[in-house]
Amino acid sequence: MAFHEHWPEESVHGSDAVSATRKEGARLRPIGNLDLIRRFTWEISSINMYLEELRQFWARTLGISGPQWLILMAISDLDKDDGVPVNVVSKLLHVDPSFVTTQSKLLEKKGLLRRRPSPIDARVVRLSLVDKTQKHIASLNEQYKTIREFVFQEFDENELTEFTTKLATLKNRLEKACVRISLDF
Repeated sequence: MAFHEHWPEESVHGSDAVSATRKEGARLRPIGNLDLIRRFTWEISSINMYLEELRQFWARTLGISGPQWLILMAISDLDKDDGVPVNVVSKLLHVDPSFVTTQSKLLEKKGLLRRRPSPIDARVVRLSLVDKTQKHIASLNEQYKTIREFVFQEFDENELTEFTTKLATLKNRLEKACVRISLDF
């Protein structure tokens, strides 16, 4: 049996449109095809590996590690001119705050970021990028834009929003599953 033989005629004849009825029906059915779930899991794992490879490439341009690059990217995305608390960066990256503290001290020694106590609470350390790092990241923007356009060319804004929302739902459910599993041990 060919792959497409179980699909309605509209799929076979080149229409990418999925009927609303079929879409709703698919949402109501439990996912029982473990092969499909395994494939999805492997695809996500592969995507993560390629993202890691890109991070490693960009990190090498500054002589740092991939995780250190992620810290710089998190600060770049989150900083609104007053620095970002260590715990906010650690939550975004899903790592322990002590890891961000240790790595940010190394990045500060390399002259790539600043660590300052919060003016409100001296126990809170705020991280910000130095000008040199901001300029370096800006110099990579054209390359990043080209890659982003190539990778996401199949999605319009609405499709990407919907897909990202579904991935966020999966991430949240996986987080809850990890909590459940950890309680069993």
